[in-house]
Parts: sequence; structure tokens; C-alpha cells
Amino acid sequence: HLNPSLPVSRALVDGGHEVHYLCREQMREAIEGTGATFHDEVTAMPEMYEGRTPDMFGALTDVTKEYGLEDDSLMVAMCKIKEIMSEMMLPGLLRWLKSVNAQVVVCCPLLNREACWGAQITGIPCVGLMTTAGPGSMAHAMKDFLEKMGMTVEECLEHRKNYQPLQECFERLRSKYGIKVAYNDDMEPCGKCSVAIDSAFTLVTTAEFLADPTPKDLQELYEAKHTKFIFVGPLLDKAGAKRAAGHKFTMEKGTHDEAAGNPAVPECDPVARLKEAKAAGRKVIYISMGTVITGDSPEVGWVNRMKVGNQEKGFTGKELCQAAWQGAFEALGSDAPDAPLLLVSLGPQADALENLELPKNAFCLPSMPQVDLLKSGVDLFLTHGGQNSFMESLSVGTPVVVCPGFADQPVNAQKAVDIGVGLQVTRPMCELEEVEQEILKYKTEVKAAVTEVYQNKSFQSRAEQCSQELRDAGGVDRAVDLLLGIFVDPQKLGGA
Repeated sequence: HLNPSLPVSRALVDGGHEVHYLCREQMREAIEGTGATFHDEVTAMPEMYEGRTPDMFGALTDVTKEYGLEDDSLMVAMCKIKEIMSEMMLPGLLRWLKSVNAQVVVCCPLLNREACWGAQITGIPCVGLMTTAGPGSMAHAMKDFLEKMGMTVEECLEHRKNYQPLQECFERLRSKYGIKVAYNDDMEPCGKCSVAIDSAFTLVTTAEFLADPTPKDLQELYEAKHTKFIFVGPLLDKAGAKRAAGHKFTMEKGTHDEAAGNPAVPECDPVARLKEAKAAGRKVIYISMGTVITGDSPEVGWVNRMKVGNQEKGFTGKELCQAAWQGAFEALGSDAPDAPLLLVSLGPQADALENLELPKNAFCLPSMPQVDLLKSGVDLFLTHGGQNSFMESLSVGTPVVVCPGFADQPVNAQKAVDIGVGLQVTRPMCELEEVEQEILKYKTEVKAAVTEVYQNKSFQSRAEQCSQELRDAGGVDRAVDLLLGIFVDPQKLGGA
């Protein structure tokens, strides 16, 4: 959700504009690398964070305990208290917007509703940066995710409608800020994005031919509200640019790099390794399971299993990643001098390679410059199928094997199959006593998929066709022009 904003920020700063981020310390280096100014949200929002431990979703773990919801699944807890948490963030956000003299707010429309509220309260325009596959994407992803959790949209709506603390929050938002919120926001119709409706427009980091279909009821709502979605394609940064990587909140100093098997020093530059391999006539395989599954996010992270109802099922993030990596190692691992180079981005966990046998042609680091690698010529990308990774691979014509984890990733995995750019291996949601058996089966399926995409050139041909169509969407230059156009085109200040 953050990385596509970085090249836009860089271009704005280069054009003489001020860009400020309210974000987490883990993202500081990538943000400051663009020339933008970093501000720590934990410091700026004491109403949210004082006395609580930050996690991926604000301080969700502590807040759920305060409200007696610790036994609820992640989805149920979020249904009940996401606006309560946004309300906690709002006072600090408003102080911060005033302190930086903000003139426009750019935010993720799926995760940062409080940013849109702050823009409304202060009377400045809001622009969404949607890093999923268009206005219909969340309808499909939400239904898929809820199904895996053993829930329905109707059940979520009931939780929200009947949870009294949430109703009291809605009343406080109305009386104090004039913000009107309802229990069915973002869920009726399924996939509705309230921030997009309330924004001047929403930039979408894909092209229309790759967008998920928008259900009819949702499309009619957006048309009635005059909601603007503008497809700009992938937003790719310049070579060597620092990206945000790793949803880990407590780093164990001194274990990060050693655990990866290679010290993170300049002579281990993966781009240099790639170029050496290509010059020698070797193929290059890039492997990354993203930042969330390899991080310490609740329920969907490294040590967690998803819950169906209140019962844990399927693989942990670690089991999923290691099975995918091992399947690729079994398919293409070799000590032959002409063997393909396997570049593996492991994520931040100290035990990433625990109990795995690393082939001699594999090179692993906690994180790698993904866009730089893809631009330099990767022959196959084994990916979790997050929207950024999926778009980045297609933008340079790289075929994929998708091992999806959650959210929009299964949708993108199926899309890769449908448009002919790769294959998918679906995530098992088995009973706990079946996990060991399913891991063996999963590794075999990954091995077969990697072998097929590696050998069958039709996948690369189709990916190259998609690449040209994506370039036509305009990318960073168009996104910057649209953002600056707000200040000269009064009509773009209109939201709903």
C-alpha cells in the first residue's frame, strides 16, 4: 500500500513540492529516500498509541483486549472496532495536518479512512491511491476472505449493527466532527469503498483490462455518487530506489542478516548477481512471498494460522513460505554451473531458513530490490500475488507462479491463470492434524507449477503482451499530473 506512492513523492519533490508522510518508523528510510519528510505516527497519535503496543493495524491487539474481544477472529474484531480505532487516531491526525499545512491528502482508501475524515474536517481534497485491482477488487477479495474464515457479509453486518460501542462511536463522530458513518459502510454493497466516494478521485495502480469486474450494485452506487477511479498502471520507481519491506515490529538485532545465509553487504548485491548470471547465459528465478505473510501480523503473519470461526486452520505463514520455497528448490535447485540463479527474498524473520536445505544456486537475503530485479530481466517470478508484485511482474513481461496467502492474492492468482501469464498453487485450509501431509502435497504442486512455467514459453509471450498494454496507462507521470491538477481544476475538488 505504501511502495507505489514513493515514486510519485520523488517526482513531486523533484518538482519543488513538499511531501510529508505520517507513517511508521520501519518505513522511514524508504520515505526519506524520496526527499519527502517522515513523521512518526506513533508519536503524533498518543490517543491511539500511548500505553499500547503498535501492530500492523494501529494497536489492534491491545484495543481488542480493552474491549474484551481477544477471543474473536481478526475479521470479527476488525468489523466491530475499526472505526473506534480510526476515531482514536483522528485528534493526532488533525493536529498533524495543521502542523504541516497540508493542502491535499493522499491515502490508501482501504486502510486509512481516518485520513479521508481528516481531509473532510479540514476542508482539503483527499485522493485515494488504490493498490488493488480496481473498484471491484474488494468485493471479490472480501467474499473470498470471509469464506475462508467461515463467515458471510451478512454475519459481519450483524456484528457491526449489534455492537453498542461501535454505535456510540458513530454518534461521537457525527456530533463532534460532522462525520456520518453507518454500520453498513464498506460492506453494503459488498466491497464498497467509502473513502473513494468521499475523495476527489482515486488513482488505481493497474489498467482497465486487468481490473476485477465490478458487481452491478456497486457500479450503480459509484455512478450515482459520481465516484472517480482513474487507472494509471503500475507506479514503478527509479533503479536503486529504496522500498519499504518487512512488516516486523520487533527486530532481533544481529540475527536478521545471518539468518538469511548471506550478509547484507554491497558485494552481495542481488542485481549484480542477476547481471552476472544473465551474462553467463543462465536463467534467473526471483522468489518472494511479500511482506505481510513473512511479517508478524496477527492471524496472517509468520507464526499465525487463519481462523475459521474461532478454530485455527491451514498453514502458518512460515509453513506456507517454506513449503513454497522448498518446492522451487526441488524444481530448479542444482550445483551445475549453468543452473538457473534462484534469488530469494526471505523477509525479516530470524528462522526463515530453519530446517531447509539450501541449494548451491540459491542466493537469499531478508529483502531485495524487487523492481530493479524485475527490470533487469527475471525469467520467472514465484510470488504471493499481492497487487504490487503482480503489476510489477506484468509491467516488465515476467511470467509468474502465484502462491497466494489471503485478501486479493487468490483473485490475482486466478487472474494470472485466466490471462495466461502463469499458474497458481492454492493455499490449503486444512485441519491441523492434516497440516504435515498437506505441506508435502503443496511442495509437490509448487514444484510442478514452477517446472511448467519455466519450460513453457507461452506464459512469457502472454506476459510480454500485457506489459505493453500496462505502459499505455501513463504510470508515475500521469499520477503526478493528476495530483497537481487538483490545484488548477476546481471541478476535481468535488468528491461524492
